[in-house]
Amino acid sequence: MRRIWGNVCGGPNSVRMKGSNFAVMVFALLLALLCLIELCSALEVSVACMIDYDSGGARSVFLSPECPQWEWVRLIHSPRENTTSNCDFASATIQGHRNYQEDRIVCNSALKIPSLDGDELTIGIAAVFDGHGGSEASELASKKFLDYFLLNVVFKTYKDALSYELIEEPDGVITFKSAHGTLSLTDSDTLLKGTLREALTKTFEDIDSEFSEEALKQDYISGSTGTVVLLVNGQALVGYVGDSKALLCSDPTQTSQVAEGISSRAGFAEELTIDHNPSRADEKARIEASGGFIRTWGVPRVNGLLAMTRAIGDLTFKRYGVIAEPEVTGWRTLTSDNSFLVVGTDGIFEGLTPSDVCAVLNDKSCTRKNTLSGNSSCLTPSALANHIVYSAFENGSTDNISVIIIPLD
Repeated sequence: MRRIWGNVCGGPNSVRMKGSNFAVMVFALLLALLCLIELCSALEVSVACMIDYDSGGARSVFLSPECPQWEWVRLIHSPRENTTSNCDFASATIQGHRNYQEDRIVCNSALKIPSLDGDELTIGIAAVFDGHGGSEASELASKKFLDYFLLNVVFKTYKDALSYELIEEPDGVITFKSAHGTLSLTDSDTLLKGTLREALTKTFEDIDSEFSEEALKQDYISGSTGTVVLLVNGQALVGYVGDSKALLCSDPTQTSQVAEGISSRAGFAEELTIDHNPSRADEKARIEASGGFIRTWGVPRVNGLLAMTRAIGDLTFKRYGVIAEPEVTGWRTLTSDNSFLVVGTDGIFEGLTPSDVCAVLNDKSCTRKNTLSGNSSCLTPSALANHIVYSAFENGSTDNISVIIIPLD
């Protein structure tokens, strides 16, 4: 058994892991971050910068004179107007019958996590933020989320690298060892999935903390939902607060349910989120344990006012158990049966059911099935997104209406 810590940054005996295999990419990322420790790059994380990160999160890193190198993150995402140009997946948003637009959309189909040996991990992110009581919370969340998430991923991966020692066993197997246990190379994707999950949760925390501070100064009363989908190597993770939804649609002509004779449209629309509202027993219990109460005015509301139990912002309700901690699903492996991922604000679902949305997508998309069947009026993903929002509007939705459509075939 030999330690290879000192050889990860270069030289004839250095470990070089290349290739598209996900575990190898993760390993390469960890090796690259270990190079930081060896001062192989100017992009190092100083002790002072790490202290700033631990004490104040992503915002503190951007503001700290100890962390000037993190200006590179800003260069990755140049400022853009807060419209669907913020999203390179197919998306659409309309103000609808409201006098103002509080929905915000942001996504990146190929967010690159840079490493120092030339490899990059690619992550797809799709997020919707549905503001209420004003657009301040959804605006800040949409502007900050990608930068803060990327920074949290890098810092948390760096901290993982610090906590593990690379060991080459006599049989040539490479493992990561720490006081907490041992990981093999094949476990490294599990380590990264955990890091991404933690970074997602931390980003919600950072956004809420920054907005709450701003709300105190400016007397903002607004809040926002947030539903974020991560896509990595054929798997999806969802983190969310509030009542914006993520759906997984499957093609009913390919699913095993149809093969078994189950023809219900509901069989191919799976909700990946469960709305955070006071009618959920677990959410209601937390509100009441914090001194809040539930009253129904049209729908159940916290203290008779707020129709959701988790949100970014909503500062005046925080003392009554409203939290910004996201509920995070487990990693979901996408299969050949899955046709679309959908992320939408609740305005979509005032006019359409989840089954309606998936039925439209599967029936009208320009898939090989529809092309072979002679469907000449099939729609591109962008046209599908527009069709969904206007269908919801025409079916009676009174809210702002926004959707992101991600084809999976």
